[in-house]
Parts: sequence; structure tokens; C-alpha cells
Amino acid sequence: MRFLHTSDWQIGKPFGFVDDETLAVLRAERLEVIARIGDLAIKHQASAVLVAGDIYDGAHPGLDMLLRPIERMRQFPDVQWHLIPGNHDAHTANSPWERLLRSTMPPNIVIHITPEPRPIADGSAWVIPAILTHRHMSGDPTAAFESAVTPPGALRIGLAHGSVRSFGSTDYTTNNLLAPDRAATARLDYLALGDWHGASRVDDRTWYSGTPEPDGFDLGGTGGGEVLLVEVTAATLPKVTHIESGRFIWRSENTTLNSLEDVSALETRIRALHPDLSRVLLQLRVDGTLDLVAREHFEQIIHTGLGSALRTLRLEADALFLKPSVADLEAIDHVGFVRVAADRLAGLAQDAHNPDRELASEALQRLYVLHMRLAAETR
Repeated sequence: MRFLHTSDWQIGKPFGFVDDETLAVLRAERLEVIARIGDLAIKHQASAVLVAGDIYDGAHPGLDMLLRPIERMRQFPDVQWHLIPGNHDAHTANSPWERLLRSTMPPNIVIHITPEPRPIADGSAWVIPAILTHRHMSGDPTAAFESAVTPPGALRIGLAHGSVRSFGSTDYTTNNLLAPDRAATARLDYLALGDWHGASRVDDRTWYSGTPEPDGFDLGGTGGGEVLLVEVTAATLPKVTHIESGRFIWRSENTTLNSLEDVSALETRIRALHPDLSRVLLQLRVDGTLDLVAREHFEQIIHTGLGSALRTLRLEADALFLKPSVADLEAIDHVGFVRVAADRLAGLAQDAHNPDRELASEALQRLYVLHMRLAAETR
């Protein structure tokens, strides 16, 4: 059995920090990626696509938003699409799933709103779905997998949405908790999970696919933009292959600028992210000190220039200060060890024979930045 594993399409995601033009583009791309997934299924001879929840970003999408992903999937009649609710689109009263099932669905789309196993394609494998009936559930929605009955010899494929216990940040795993060993206890050949937006391996038979189109700056090296091609047999462990599916690139960078050369080097790094910067969304945090010439250069080539080239530049420059004067440095903590450190660094920076003169000067400027940041926080 060969299938694609995907999740967290988040159709209708608001992207509240971008302008209206970019919002329209990002929302449209979350629909366009469905066609790319269908093309990948055909290319890799995958008979099915398993979507592990959060197809929609909200519980009450408008009619157009409700039907658009369905129409994208309809265009691939030879691919069977299996969908389950997630925490964003849980199966509650008047949920997207209830509304969809009141209409005529394409025969290649299987919507799971009950936990009964159902066959994939020719029946050599069966999907065992976990259904979220609330956005936040205190119980493990995969607990019923252990008693789920499938035909003898059929592959057992779990499909669920939630957070594996002890996997990821503790403040994120407070609801919809899944047992980390569920694949073993329920005799699953593979467990396809959704919720985490970056692809992640839990164990040999348990994977998060991540979102197929990136949608955040805080996802690290597994920031979405891919689907998983899964090949399962009864005799071996699943073979899982990462396949790129995303269009946009989301990056986050923190950097310190203390010279004109630093600004130019930053521009070079950003322009090297992709030949087409209109596909890049960048969150940039800068600190440091620049003289007037370097600060003007920063405004022209980073803030204005790259701000026009990138799809989005989310710039945080509150900790980027003008290079301090002697009076500014004198204002650093009138007494105490910080003042002693400032005086010591100033002396080293002014010593023409000191081989570490430049390092001391940079350290003094860094101390000034920290002083200014602390002063702003305590106002």
C-alpha cells in the first residue's frame, strides 16, 4: 500500500499580520497546494491521500470556502481522499462535516465522522479514524483504536489529530493528548497524525506530516511545506519519504548590526534565500548600534529595498540604536558593577596598543544596547 500523508491545510487561515494583498495570495496558495498534492499522488502511484485533520481553519467557513477544497479534490477521481476533523474544524453541531454530508460528495472523497474503520482503495488497508467532537478533548481520541476490528491480513492505518504526550512543548500539549505508543498497542502498521505543522517522526510507525504549505515563522527546520509518501507492507516497517509541496518560504532571523559592512552582509544573506524573493516571508529581529550613515543604509536597502522585494518583511528593530556618544556611554549605570565594566571596556577600546581594542569597542556597544533595552522595559 502506497499513500500520501498530509494534514493541517488550514483553509481560510486569517494571517492577521499581513496586508490585504498578501492575505489573498497566502489563502489562495493553501487551496492551490491541494492540486499539487493530487499531482504528487498520481506521480508516485499513491492510491490514496490521508488528511489528518484541520482541513479548515475555523468551525464555520463560508459556503465558498467550504466547497473550494472539495472541488480541488474532485479533479483527481483516481485518488481516494480520506478526511477527518481536527481541533480547528471539530465535528460539532453544524460543523463543516455535517454541512458537507448534507450535500452530494464526489465518490473519491471519504469523510470520517465516526470511529468505524473503512477500507482504503482496494481494501488491502483500512483506515481507523479518531474523531474530535470538540475543539479540546480531555480523553485520548485514539484509545478506541485498540478494539477496532479490521479484516484478517489487512493493513491497519490509524488517522488522528492531536499532540503526542511528552512530544513537543509542554504548554502546547494540554488537550487532545495521544498515547505515544498507540501504534504498538493498537497493532497499527502506520499512524498518520496531524496538529504539528512541521513534519516530525515519533517512532518508526508514527509520524506527523506537517502542513503542506508553510504558515509560520516558529516551526524551525521542519517548517512545513511537504507531504509524506508512505509505503507499507505487512512484513516490514513503513518507508516514509519527504516530498516538497510548498510554494512560500518562511524564515526567521536574529542578527546584530554594528557597521555598514554588517548591513551589507545582511542584505547578501537575505537575497540568497531564494532567487524569487516574492516567495519569501521573513521575520527579522535586529539589534546593535549604527552610526547615521549605516542607519540610513539600513533603512534604504533592508527596510525599504528588501521590504519591497520580499512577500512580507516583519521587521523588529526596537533594539537597533544609533552609535552612542561619550555622553551616552557615561549614562550607563552611575554606580555598580555595570559602570565598572563600562569604564573598563572604554579604557580598553581607547588603548591604541591593545590588540583587543575592536573587540572591547564592540562589547561596550553591546553593553549600551542592553542598557537601553532595560531602560525601555522599566519605563
